[in-house]
Amino acid sequence: MCDTMCTPGGNQCGANFTCTSDGNCQPTGNMTDPGPDAMCPAVNFTPTRITPSIELVLDRSGSMSSTDIAPTRFEALHEGLTGMVNGQPGAVTAQQANVYFGLAMFASDEAPCLTMTGYTAPRALNNATAINTLIAMKPPNGGNTPTADAITQVTADFALNKPPAGSPPIILLATDGEPNSCTGDDGVASSLIAIGLAYSAGIKTYIIGLAGLETTYLQEVANVGTGQNEITGTAPYYTANNPTELAAGIQSIINGALSCTLNITGTIDASQAQSGTLTINGVTLTYGTDWMLGPNGMTIQLLGTACTNLEMATNPVINASFPCGAVIQ
Repeated sequence: MCDTMCTPGGNQCGANFTCTSDGNCQPTGNMTDPGPDAMCPAVNFTPTRITPSIELVLDRSGSMSSTDIAPTRFEALHEGLTGMVNGQPGAVTAQQANVYFGLAMFASDEAPCLTMTGYTAPRALNNATAINTLIAMKPPNGGNTPTADAITQVTADFALNKPPAGSPPIILLATDGEPNSCTGDDGVASSLIAIGLAYSAGIKTYIIGLAGLETTYLQEVANVGTGQNEITGTAPYYTANNPTELAAGIQSIINGALSCTLNITGTIDASQAQSGTLTINGVTLTYGTDWMLGPNGMTIQLLGTACTNLEMATNPVINASFPCGAVIQ
């Protein structure tokens, strides 16, 4: 255990004394910092990855029964989420241990429009079975696409049922048509307003469009959903015309939400961060190439291939070790 008397830059030492980098007071006249004690043991941390809370907001309007994507648009979406695509599990099944997934399905047949009672699954880890069951039970049954109402209700649910501390809230919208209201009126403007209000509440929205959905609308949603200018923004959006493309698009959105920032329960001196050792599943990563210390000294940012490997890993074992002289607190 390393005991410190002071913190660099603090005022614990009093007049005519200064604090060394390893937390000891010494006379101001002695300008030589001895550095950390060579006998001081390393301090070990178990970094924790940030786990996002993703609400799947799925269009189940009448057009989702169309067969231009086999067997139907809705069933292709179902496969991409919780089924099997080319021998691989769907995106939700594959990442359910790493994401708090929830489900909200919408169409104007949910009377009175729009009630989501009976069409939602609360967010949770390892939630693929509940999501799969609900999707299977509630196929399209006609009706319009009241997207604005759906986004508004999901935003309210995030406020009422807050994600766990440190878990960023995200809406993943999957739809095959431009929005309208329960009465069939145009709903593009109201949908963008609802998505903008969600972003103002700290909730990002990502969109995947099925069967050639008009790309101007997709771009507008992507921009507003991530805080960019509605017209000039260049936020990514995703399109799909078969189950493989659906699974890939959904996985891309999820991977983007799986942060490569790791939290640590301490503060590291940035000037000594390179002295630390970080391993994932027993593999030692290289400082500056595979990882960097975050600007606040309390996070680790994975880079390049190391980030990609973490995004695809299931329950990775992550360890970090720093000489105690590098640990500020």
